[in-house]
Amino acid sequence: MIEEQVPEAEEQPHLLLVDDDPTFTRVLARAMGRRGLRVSVAGSADEGLAVATADLPDYAVLDLKMEGDSGLVLLPRLLELDPEMRVLILTGYSSIATAVEAIKRGACNYMCKPADADDVLAALMSDHADLDSLVPENPMSVDRLQWEHIQRVLAEHDNNISATARALGMHRRTLQRKLQKRPVRR
Repeated sequence: MIEEQVPEAEEQPHLLLVDDDPTFTRVLARAMGRRGLRVSVAGSADEGLAVATADLPDYAVLDLKMEGDSGLVLLPRLLELDPEMRVLILTGYSSIATAVEAIKRGACNYMCKPADADDVLAALMSDHADLDSLVPENPMSVDRLQWEHIQRVLAEHDNNISATARALGMHRRTLQRKLQKRPVRR
């Protein structure tokens, strides 16, 4: 856990940043500290929950995909500690299905990486999520539609590969191969 040290830390809003990319977290933590936030950093969902339990944050930015539990698993656990906490899901692997799931679970917003500190701060302070920004003006390709459908079904089955494969009527290994590929371009 890294904490940006700034004078009068108790008076500053506290931000918890949970991401398994140490370079990204270091840069974002420094930028958010310059914007007046006291920042704690965790590299996993378990570490993030421990930090939040010891020092309850006002805000949290969670990476969607990390080693161990995802940001979607950590999200409701943080909100159990404080239902008023504003939580942003930030991901490099966006899909409409995960955006909707994040909002359903209580996230105040959802953003795609790369995002700068001003964008993150604006998303945290926004009154409501702008999911329309995730829907492209151009129609999606058939491959992208398939990717979105797989992601939605996977979310519905709590990321259980075997249950998702059964629901999709495909072999588990086939589904695993599809999930290892990067998201298909729109």
